[in-house]
Parts: sequence; C-alpha cells; structure tokens
Amino acid sequence: MNLCVALDLPTAKENLKLARELKEYNIWLKVGFRTYIRDGREFINELKSINPNFKIFLDLKLYDIPNTMVDASEEIAKLGVDMFNIHASAGEEAMRMVMNRLSKYKNRPLVLAVTALTSFNNSAFKKIYGEDIDTRAKEFAKMSYSNGLDGVVCSAFESKAIKEETDNSFLTLCPAIRPFGEDAGDQKRVATIEFAKEAKVDFPVIGRPIYKDSNPAKKVEEILERMEK
Repeated sequence: MNLCVALDLPTAKENLKLARELKEYNIWLKVGFRTYIRDGREFINELKSINPNFKIFLDLKLYDIPNTMVDASEEIAKLGVDMFNIHASAGEEAMRMVMNRLSKYKNRPLVLAVTALTSFNNSAFKKIYGEDIDTRAKEFAKMSYSNGLDGVVCSAFESKAIKEETDNSFLTLCPAIRPFGEDAGDQKRVATIEFAKEAKVDFPVIGRPIYKDSNPAKKVEEILERMEK
C-alpha cells in the first residue's frame, strides 16, 4: 500500500504548510481540481522542491471528447506528475487514444480511470448509469484493463472484486479512507485501513483525518504503522 495524502485545504499556503510538515515521508500527494485551478503548475513545482521524492497524483478526472482528452493528457505528462486520472465513462476510444499518445514518454505517468465517485450511494448511481455500483464498477475496470490503463479509482468495497476480474497488478486507488473510523463527512462509502488492506487497495487516499489533526505528521506515522501491520 502507498499512502496518498489529499491536499484539499482552502489555500496554497495551507497545503504547502502541510506538505512541509510531512516532508520526511516519501508519500504520494493528491492535487485536486480546486487546488490545481487556483495554484497551477507552480504549486506542483513547489511540492517537488519540498521533497523531490514526493509522488504527485493530479486528480482532474478528465472527461471530454477523445481528442481533447488526449491533448490534455499529454500536457499533464509534461508537468512531471506521477499519476493522473480520467473518467472510465469517457469510453474505450478515449482510453486507447490517451494510452497511445503517452506511449512515447519514457517515464509516463500512471493513468487511472474513475469508476464510481465515492460520493454516490447505490440508488443515486443507478439513476445515472442504469446499473448497481458493483456491476458497473467491474465493467468499467475490465474496460480500463483491456485498453491498457494502469488501474482505477474506486471505493475500497469494489477493490478486491476488480482485481479478481482483472489482475492483482491492476492498481486500485481508493478515496474515502477513514483510518481510525473517523466521521464519513460527504462520502457515502468509507472504509478503514484494515478493510482497505483486506480489499488489496494499492493507494488509500486520506485527507481530512490527516489535515484536520493537530499533529498531521504524527497522524501519518500512525497510519503508516497501521498499514504495515
């Protein structure tokens, strides 16, 4: 498992302060929509300057026509980030075209596909996609796997089944991890570290339980210890 810390604080100053507090750990950092739109490429460069071994996950969830997604993916690759994501529901053509364009990069970023947002419960998801989350998430994962992506974004509740449908090396990145049973907040499908380990999650994403703690570095240490048990 690789801990991914969500930098979801309101300002660049706060996010950079958190990154400095965690600089001794060679962890993944998630840069999301709000942060990247507000702070841009320079913010990513600043994170790398704090600790060159930080791995950056750019969480923009690309979803557009294939040509637009391909061009955007190449620009993301030029940023030097280590992983980004697209929506699986953009379809197979978009997946193939993105992976083909990125194949020319020697050290291309990992590409994951979003299956079902963890803010969905099953009834809300079914209204939009016409199927239960479990069914559609596995279908999206198999589509992503067969079209050369590196993994998917899903909840911990789908992770194990997705690996069984694809391959154990197919990555699962799972938001809404509450390591010690913290409040779910706006997430509907949350899981503990123990559950995530059992579900073979590769990247547990943790935000609020870390950045709302009075000692984020200590919290990360406790999480890493729990992951290793």
